[in-house]
Amino acid sequence: MVGLSFIKEDIENIANVISTVLNVDVTIVDDNLIRIAGTGQYKEKVGERVSEKSAFGVSLSTGKSFIIENPRQDHICNLCEIKESCNEFAEVSSPIKIEDKIYGVIGLIAFSIEQKNNLLENKTKLMDFLNKMADLICSKILAEMKSYQLKLEATRLQMLLNNMDKGVVSIDKFGNINKWNEKFVQIFKLKSNIENKSIFKILDFITLEDIKNLKKHKVISFNFNKESYIFSGICNINPIIVDETIKGYVLYFTDKLSTIKDFNKITTGEYNVRFSNIIGISDAIKNVKRKADIASKSFSTVLITGESGTGKELLARAIHNNSERSKNSFIAINCAAIPDTLLESELFGYEEGAFTGAKKGGKIGKFELANKGTLFLDEIGDMSIHLQGKLLRVLQEREIDKVGGSKAIQIDVRIIAATNKDLEKMVKNGEFREDLYYRLNVLPIKIPPLRERKEDIYSLVEHIITKYSKKLNKHVSSIDSQAMNKILEYPWYGNVRELENVIEYGINMCNTDTIKLTDLPEKLKCEYKYNEDNYEDTITPLSELEKKEIIKALNKFKKFKKDKEKAAHALGISRATLYRKLKEYKIVSD
Repeated sequence: MVGLSFIKEDIENIANVISTVLNVDVTIVDDNLIRIAGTGQYKEKVGERVSEKSAFGVSLSTGKSFIIENPRQDHICNLCEIKESCNEFAEVSSPIKIEDKIYGVIGLIAFSIEQKNNLLENKTKLMDFLNKMADLICSKILAEMKSYQLKLEATRLQMLLNNMDKGVVSIDKFGNINKWNEKFVQIFKLKSNIENKSIFKILDFITLEDIKNLKKHKVISFNFNKESYIFSGICNINPIIVDETIKGYVLYFTDKLSTIKDFNKITTGEYNVRFSNIIGISDAIKNVKRKADIASKSFSTVLITGESGTGKELLARAIHNNSERSKNSFIAINCAAIPDTLLESELFGYEEGAFTGAKKGGKIGKFELANKGTLFLDEIGDMSIHLQGKLLRVLQEREIDKVGGSKAIQIDVRIIAATNKDLEKMVKNGEFREDLYYRLNVLPIKIPPLRERKEDIYSLVEHIITKYSKKLNKHVSSIDSQAMNKILEYPWYGNVRELENVIEYGINMCNTDTIKLTDLPEKLKCEYKYNEDNYEDTITPLSELEKKEIIKALNKFKKFKKDKEKAAHALGISRATLYRKLKEYKIVSD
């Protein structure tokens, strides 16, 4: 708390003024009765403590002013410890008070008849003068309090700024720096004293145009190069507006990797899978996991192939989570679900003004988001020839060009691609670039369809029942043998995704703790002629079966709202995959 000791120099000056004007000795004590200033005989006693039983102590405890005209005889002097040895002729005490708080006492002491007469000559004027001197001291205290509070708030603010994980700098409307935190100095390798320096000279990626006439916040993606040091980040510019007038700007700088940490946590979430989470005991799935484990210890590109619903993305996530990149981002994008015109900007990002409708400040692409991590390109077989060429350049040069950008951006991204198409056949037909195929197919992993590893169905069903019982808040724990036999007979063209769909349906329909045949969808209750011994003689092309089931689903739900969504759900595929299949099989849907 601010006290008289904070304004000791001012107190000494005021004591000297009073002494000169009144021709008496002056001493001023604080609220602890410590002598802060003194003149004459008291000058050498500054720093000593005055007795609580003295006149100073009485004035401090009562908050009252008084004049002792006859020391040693006045009732105030009765308790004084030095009463008998006192050589004073008169004394005046006046408290220094702000509202109800007393900060100290001004004392005037006469050591001669002449000094006593000076004090008592006009008591009213004397007390008025002392009160004004006390008020002067109070104003100094209030000013010091305000200054102290400002310093305290400034220190708090600086500590808050320095503890932020972002670089922060404040500039005036001309771009001159007036406040910054330690993180700002660190990330740009600057000298500590940058006050009044121009932000435009220090950071060449920010221009006057970036902040001129800025009414709302703006985001800039940047790359900072200083000798051998490179820093890639994002800058948020926010105007400081007072009375509708811009007085300056606050700029926040974040590492791109830091920016996506929260995004990475969200994207991993329940997908934080390991190889132990991939269900299956068959030799086929064990072989897949063995290859994936090898791939996780490498930086080479991985190509995962397999039918829709086999769990290609799940395997890709397990590879990432088992790799040295696991602490960084896993970014997934479905190349078939995004129109070709948008896919390029999604992958590579774009600069502000790159095209009509481009967001202010531009956009960070998936490659930048996945920097130091893994980018999963699902349905890579649906990527256009044009984008295949750009992807090939990324794999070769390890750099990207934003849409509308003028500078190449260096990246370090591990690519895992996946497809349910025959890329070798597409290469022969000129539908997929041969050079890109060999760049992607460095570490190939093929996930077998569920019908080729039926021994895994038992453990998968058990796992799915546990998962969806909890999710649906139902107490279902098993499946009876009749229902299980039907599940084993079914060919599962939708693979694990379709199996999940069927078990979820069964749990919803089940009113006991065991799934029965009656709880399964109608399609599983049909008699199948599928037999492993004569299966080779009765092969029906998968495309025909798939097309037939799609048409059946569309017809069943055509009278419903969101018919495509319901059809896709029944087929155990995503809506994006359904649309791709409609295009692939040239199915015309009402």
